[in-house]
Amino acid sequence: MINGIHHISMKCTKEQFEKVHHFYTEVLGLTVKRQWTAGVMYDTGGGLIELIFSEEAQLPQGVVRHYALAVTDTDDLVRKVTEAGYEVFNGPKDIVIQSDPPLPARIAFMKGPKGEEIELFQEK
Repeated sequence: MINGIHHISMKCTKEQFEKVHHFYTEVLGLTVKRQWTAGVMYDTGGGLIELIFSEEAQLPQGVVRHYALAVTDTDDLVRKVTEAGYEVFNGPKDIVIQSDPPLPARIAFMKGPKGEEIELFQEK
């Protein structure tokens, strides 16, 4: 059901983006896998780092917004999570990240036992 970590999501301001982008591409040598108007995904070889930029980058959960697990059946895991008494606060729902190339997925967000935000991410 879980195939690994799909991505780690971070957030920054538009002003911070160039510095952060330079670090991940030029310093660490990661390549851009997908890019869209307000974000980019860097390929780590075993998962992705997602960087979302906006005017408001302060998050109650810190610089790491959430982590996403690559899953085979979002709906089944949502059922198991809710049956176990954990909160699913967004989804399940179908999305398409308007990147190049587009990325269709079935997703859901939940809170783990320490309040950590976890995304279930089923690529379509």
